[in-house]
Amino acid sequence: QVQLVESGGGSVLAGNSLKLSCKVFGRTFSRTGLGWFRQAPGKEREFVAAISWSGGSQSYADSVKGRFTISRDNAGNTLYLQMNNLQPDDTAVYFCAANEYANTITEIEKYDYWGRGTQVTVSS
Repeated sequence: QVQLVESGGGSVLAGNSLKLSCKVFGRTFSRTGLGWFRQAPGKEREFVAAISWSGGSQSYADSVKGRFTISRDNAGNTLYLQMNNLQPDDTAVYFCAANEYANTITEIEKYDYWGRGTQVTVSS
């Protein structure tokens, strides 16, 4: 029903920026809530940011608030995560995900569809 493909990951020095993209395929995209999660080595997958179906509501983890910006382009069926002032603690595999609630959902278990992830590595 819904497929997601992430891109834009890479290796950067601390203080630099990256922009992740997630191409979403599916007829329910416009009224589907979207989010970004990440998983670092030795840690559980954690919430990063979420956005409602219209893009009018956004939610961020405290660790990224003020540095990361989530957005979506429904016409282009694409989800974005602009990451500024990256730090070594941001190193992780980043996943985009979709839910059927059309809201800013932060719980991992509420997401129905997941991409394969893209690696982000930040060096000091």
